[in-house]
Amino acid sequence: MSTRDEFVRKMHSLLDKGNAEIDALEARAEHAEVGARDAYHKQIAALREKQDEARAKLESLRNAGEGAWQDLKTGVEMAWDAIGEAIESAKSRIRK
Repeated sequence: MSTRDEFVRKMHSLLDKGNAEIDALEARAEHAEVGARDAYHKQIAALREKQDEARAKLESLRNAGEGAWQDLKTGVEMAWDAIGEAIESAKSRIRK
């Protein structure tokens, strides 16, 4: 298996883990006060949008030529870092 394939597999796994965390946040948001619930849902929607963008970048990386994928790798890593930070921020705001 190539390094690119390993990276793509690893990033898919991280994105799946992030998706599970977003699902858990969404479930906790349902128990929030009505006023806060709308804000939480907007934040969760933004997280899902970031995930979609990261998945699209990952797909571009997977389909890129051998020379271009290294350049795209940095963008995918940055997208994942942004998602991770946003998830952690949401976790701190959406408490039981």
